[in-house]
Amino acid sequence: MTEPRRNPLATIESLDYDGHGVAHVDGKTIFIDGALPFERVEYSSYRKKPTFENAQAVAILKESFLRATPKCVHFGVCGGCSMQHIEASGQVAAKQRVMEENLARIGDVKPETLMPPIYGPTWAYRHRARMSARYVAKKGTVLVGFHEKRSSFIADMKSCEILPKKISDMLVPLRELVMELSIRERMPQIELAVGEHVDVMVLRVMDPINEADEALLRRFADQYQVQFWLQPKGPDTAYPFYPLDAPQLSYSLPEFDIVMPYKPTEFTQVNPHINRVLVGRALRLLDPQPGERIADLFCGLGNFTLPIARRGATVLGIEGSQQLVERALENAEKNGLQDRTAFQVANLFEMTEKIMAGLGHFDRMLIDPPRDGAMEVCKSISAENGPKRIVYVSCNPATLARDANVLVNVKGYIMKSAGVVNMFPHTGHVESMAWFEKP
Repeated sequence: MTEPRRNPLATIESLDYDGHGVAHVDGKTIFIDGALPFERVEYSSYRKKPTFENAQAVAILKESFLRATPKCVHFGVCGGCSMQHIEASGQVAAKQRVMEENLARIGDVKPETLMPPIYGPTWAYRHRARMSARYVAKKGTVLVGFHEKRSSFIADMKSCEILPKKISDMLVPLRELVMELSIRERMPQIELAVGEHVDVMVLRVMDPINEADEALLRRFADQYQVQFWLQPKGPDTAYPFYPLDAPQLSYSLPEFDIVMPYKPTEFTQVNPHINRVLVGRALRLLDPQPGERIADLFCGLGNFTLPIARRGATVLGIEGSQQLVERALENAEKNGLQDRTAFQVANLFEMTEKIMAGLGHFDRMLIDPPRDGAMEVCKSISAENGPKRIVYVSCNPATLARDANVLVNVKGYIMKSAGVVNMFPHTGHVESMAWFEKP
């Protein structure tokens, strides 16, 4: 009698950028979900290509010292987190390695020093989230939450450990609410924004709601102390529904005596605790001085612009979104910094040397781009008359490395230091910061 055929075995060598274990079997690279460095695992492949395979660990035969017990009961099914099985400091170490490898391999640069990683709360940290909602006729219920791993299906979530506890506890009642609405099949998304004085839920409504729906929403809002907004089309169409006398959404930067109001569909960092530390470190690295002229590129609603102005410098904030520029102007006025700030709308992905020169000389510059990076900005900086110091805040280590290559190897800057920011614990997302200096 022959033994049943076993799954193949692998010894894990490292982690990839998404927290998958990396092994090599018969000359092929295997990326294994749920496996950690130094482990011996049994795996099952779900995707096979000529040079690599994607697989799932089905048994851990030898366990790594990095392994932790996931806190969330939905981990492994829900795609919101990919690294809960890794001890917290191990997650940060993996992200630091990703940043260093990108800088060396893509950027051909190496910082003179590495900054200590920025840590913060690892649970209940996510104050911004976009959750899907779907009526599932076969189950006779509504699902609200994040998508399953490698799937378009919504995870059957009843709690979420990375959302604030109040919001996590609200997931089941929220599902029951949507189930009762007349538009339960025409409401695909709920956007969450947790402020310091109000919690907002933006409902994406594909059809108008009726009087019965309105009554249900008001009752839920009163019971769970949230404010509902309705969004019939794009983000700009969102408007407050109930209660209309709720406090305005805002977050604060106490170190700089700044309060930042915002709308629930406008971009803000998902982790306000880390954002405070991030802004503080960026300002210490930038070291703005009274009387200097400083550029804040991809300025958003003024997250860095206003703290820089608070230090006495004059700041020009540039952003591609008219709505965010208007919000930044309002925030500057609210915080009494309108005399030291100016804002303008511009497509920074189409920056040229001529346009950059037309903006005038800047003593220092802060760059905080989206995942696409700031290649055209970096190419447009004058090698002779550029700012003496640049602080670059990145949400993508690959584009940071690419842009650092231009700043260092083309424009002549020195990369003084770089470090990671654990803005998104338990995910593979790597936030980082780098300081460049003109010799």
